[in-house]
Amino acid sequence: MTTTRLDPDLLATLHGRSLLTTHDFTTEELNAVLAVADRFQQLDRSGASTALLPNELAYAMFFDNSTRTKSAWAGAAARLGMQPVIVDGSSTQVSHGETAEETGAMLGMNAHALGVRHDLIIGEGNTFMHDVKRGIDDYLAATDDKRSVPIVNLQCDIDHPTQTMADLLWLREHFGGDIAGKRIAVSWAYSPSYAKPLSVPQGLVSLLTRFGAHVTLAHPEGYDLLPDPMRWAHDGAVQSGGSFEVTDDMDEAFADADAVYPKSWGPQALMFERVAANQSGDADRLHEIEQRALAINADNRDWICDERRIALTNDALYLHCLPADIGDEVTPAVMDRFRVAVAEQANKKVYVVMALLAAAKVDDLAARIA
Repeated sequence: MTTTRLDPDLLATLHGRSLLTTHDFTTEELNAVLAVADRFQQLDRSGASTALLPNELAYAMFFDNSTRTKSAWAGAAARLGMQPVIVDGSSTQVSHGETAEETGAMLGMNAHALGVRHDLIIGEGNTFMHDVKRGIDDYLAATDDKRSVPIVNLQCDIDHPTQTMADLLWLREHFGGDIAGKRIAVSWAYSPSYAKPLSVPQGLVSLLTRFGAHVTLAHPEGYDLLPDPMRWAHDGAVQSGGSFEVTDDMDEAFADADAVYPKSWGPQALMFERVAANQSGDADRLHEIEQRALAINADNRDWICDERRIALTNDALYLHCLPADIGDEVTPAVMDRFRVAVAEQANKKVYVVMALLAAAKVDDLAARIA
């Protein structure tokens, strides 16, 4: 299935909608967003103007470090004619007791769209986004303000939807429009840097299985993903005719794979320990938990995407959300081979963010970008 057909009826169902997980959208609605993203990519590369939302503010709050997603948000907003404003989450009043609803109301007074990254603490990020949305919606209703202020999840504890939708867009382009029947390995890989969130692998397995892919998740003992995304992955595979398997053997996951996505994430038990430490504001304990997570990672240094493992695949496409830990997650030789490919993969996020904002805010979108 290609992603180039614009369906006005489907796009109409997305008007005013926020994206907090890909599970919130039907597969048909996701296809509609990807069709818009694909069209924006064509228009951008042809030099056509896509300033559909001039003189509007696009705020984005980041409670975690980011380069690519900040750039994608700013690039997407600017291409739509909006003014991007990046807000450092640590500079907000949340740390001083302001509720997420109050933060939403304050930003909703000015904003025409809001992106949020809040990904490090299990049980907090996606809940925060729902609360911010409620604060915005309540403010708009109380003031009889007709503006649409959609929220875009720029990564939470459960999902990273703009990343995984960009990955799906890239996979479809690489495989000629369809990933049904393709074997895709989503694997843990060793990293000596911070204990990364679970949301990228969770988002990948719960999204790609919905489109007929045969997805294998590989990780060492102790790196399990959360129950809901795992259930979504199983359900998606059943409904799409794909499959979903879990293994503790990286070689098994890579065998005959058409695409591989080796990426580090933190051990689940310690990720849960961070919840209480974060709630108490215990910086020393948070640091200690981080160091324990990295020590557990170090027991699995052999989980690396190297030339030997790539040779096990069906000439697989290598993917990564970047930055990859070169020499640890992936060897320099493999990264050099796919350096342009992962840059193209990263660039898809700009068009996914554009599509989500435009679908939520622009009337008669299909006709405007036809």
